[in-house]
Order: sequence, then structure tokens, then C-alpha cells
Amino acid sequence: MSSLTDFCAWLADTPLSHLFQEVLWIVPAAQSIHILAIAVAMSALLMIHLRSVGVLARDQTRVEIADRFMPALWLALPVLLATGAVLIIAEPARSLRNPAFYWKMGLLLTGIVITFAYARPLRRDPSWWDDIARRRQLSTSIAVASLIIWVAIVFCGRWIAYVEPF
Repeated sequence: MSSLTDFCAWLADTPLSHLFQEVLWIVPAAQSIHILAIAVAMSALLMIHLRSVGVLARDQTRVEIADRFMPALWLALPVLLATGAVLIIAEPARSLRNPAFYWKMGLLLTGIVITFAYARPLRRDPSWWDDIARRRQLSTSIAVASLIIWVAIVFCGRWIAYVEPF
């Protein structure tokens, strides 16, 4: 493909894109499932990070909270990927030519990396974030930054409908 516009035109002309465009319930169903998966992911992240900040579940360890809520996050992400792919295939130019989409993808990658970086030390040493005061402070900073990033992801996703494509 010589350009993004050509790629979007090609993708919109594929049989799969035509199917998604013509079967009236596919796009609304994908959007609904996408929104529900966002709710699951955001709820899990909120619980994990509110524990890190010390606002919630102080009687439970970070590992207990992570063990309870991380699986929901990691299950929601493939659902978001699949439903997002349906939405892109159905209307490629709406997303692939939209700056809000690229902001969302960049923030999503950042959010996943930060979340993984937070969770990984807990697997090796459950007291990792609690052992040293500096780590506790870092954990709080990571939690706040992560929540800001994930909320920004939601906003960017919503803005795709309102930002003019380039």
C-alpha cells in the first residue's frame, strides 16, 4: 500500500469489512463488549492502584489484591484487542487516520508496560514494594501515573469519534 489512505480503502473493501458493515448488529455488539471490557480493566486497575496508594484494602497485601484483580485485567485486554479489531476493520479510516487513535495506542502500550512492571516484582518477592520506604513511594507514584494513563486511554478512545481524521 502506498499510503495509509490506500490501506484504509483496501481494508474497507475486504469481504470481512463488508460483513461487519452490512450486518447491523456486529458493530454495536463489538462496541458494547468493548465498553464492558474497559469497565472490567479499569475496575481491576482501580482496585490494585487504590491499594498501592493506601486508600483501599489496607488489611490485605499488595499480592493478595494483585492476585485477585490482575487476572481480570489480563483477560479483559484480549477482549479489548478483538473488539477493537472488529471496530477498525468495520471502519478503518475512522480509526487508522485519527490522531486520537494513535495517542490511545501509545498510551495503551505505556499502560501495559507500567502495569507489568508493577506486577512483576510481586511475583518474585511479595514484599518488594513494602520493604523500603523509597519503594513504597515509588509504588504510589506508579499507581497514580498508571491511573492517569489508563483514564487518558479511555478519553482518547472516546475522542476517536470526535477528532477529525488526517
